[in-house]
Amino acid sequence: MATYGTNIERVSENNCAGAKDQARYDYYRIYNVQFDTEEQIKLFQKLEEQSDSLTFIGHAREIGQKLSILVAAHRVADFSDLLETYKLQHRVLTYNFQEKIDRNMREVLPEDVDASEYDWQHFFHLKTIYNWMDRMAAKYPDQLTVLNMGTSTQGNDIKGVKVGNNAANKAIFIESGIHAREWIAPATATYIINELLTSMDERVQSLAINYNWFVFPCVNPDGYKYTFEHDRMWRKNRQLFGTCRGVDLNRNYPDHWNSTGSSSDPTRYDFAGPSAGSEVETQRLIEFIRGNVEKEQIRTYISLHSYSQMLMFPYGYTKEHVSNYDDLQEFGKKASAAIKAESGRDYVSGNLYETIYPSSGGSMDWAHAEAGIPIAYTFELRGPPDSQDLFILPAVEIQPTASEALTAIRTIVEAAAEKGYYK
Repeated sequence: MATYGTNIERVSENNCAGAKDQARYDYYRIYNVQFDTEEQIKLFQKLEEQSDSLTFIGHAREIGQKLSILVAAHRVADFSDLLETYKLQHRVLTYNFQEKIDRNMREVLPEDVDASEYDWQHFFHLKTIYNWMDRMAAKYPDQLTVLNMGTSTQGNDIKGVKVGNNAANKAIFIESGIHAREWIAPATATYIINELLTSMDERVQSLAINYNWFVFPCVNPDGYKYTFEHDRMWRKNRQLFGTCRGVDLNRNYPDHWNSTGSSSDPTRYDFAGPSAGSEVETQRLIEFIRGNVEKEQIRTYISLHSYSQMLMFPYGYTKEHVSNYDDLQEFGKKASAAIKAESGRDYVSGNLYETIYPSSGGSMDWAHAEAGIPIAYTFELRGPPDSQDLFILPAVEIQPTASEALTAIRTIVEAAAEKGYYK
């Protein structure tokens, strides 16, 4: 018991304000399982519906598929027996998930740290990110403006920036942090902001000069705050539904809403909400895009997520191809090749439905189909699909991951420009 208390104190002292009442994952295991028969797939589909002690990172769908599952400590024996009984190929990726969370929390700087200490070797609270954005606006008043979409479900501001002010420029919109636990996404968004303002690389400088940029690092501020203060693995927003909370905001957009790859059950991690566009955070972003897509000539939409190392374009809800499928496929493959050349990392490119799993009501599909933004991608950043860390990426990986993302965006924009998308 002494060890348990010490861990709580360490995390609490380690810069997570109000760290009491924290969810813990002591001796939770991550299994990576492979499905070789239809019987196994149906078994695990049923298992996901029945158990709240297993966190599926995706859904059981097809033969040959590999799926990571976070298994609560008290279910390890049952789960292991199931794997042996039904002869599923599997690996144990992690034996104590809490160790990764504890390490991750030690990489968070205090909420009240001075914005001048903001870097890409640590993770930061929402308040610190916003303070840093204000500081950059003061430092670069001619290039950067802080924007506010409005408040969230729990009254937190949804703030972002505009970089660039040439009215003739076409614009690129970057949305990040829609899933609260994916900390690498807001860190990558702030890295991109910083590079657009400070990079000595002529290719990045060209992006800053020739395009205007809208970057919103954290479009789910309530959820993001909750991951620091209460549950590192929280994904949804914090809307209340009786005895449970949260809508998966990336299933809530009014584009083929709740038609596939989402749930009508508020207890599930991919709950699509009570209706299309029901959530305040969804409405704020829709209003912003609708009010600015023509005025600001927004021609590219990028949604940052983790993990799995994928560069995906519409659609998520159907195998049907978008009208500019060949172009988006070409740009994505060029971006994947550019990342490979930079870091050696493999990123897969393709449409979302075929590349990761079917899902509906996503922001990218809405931006492309409803707002008419021709170049639209969802990035799944590091680590690989069989990552031992899941969403708990070590801080040492922030800078290289963010650099890969910027390289991919630059490559896509340059390739799209060659095809006349920004004329």
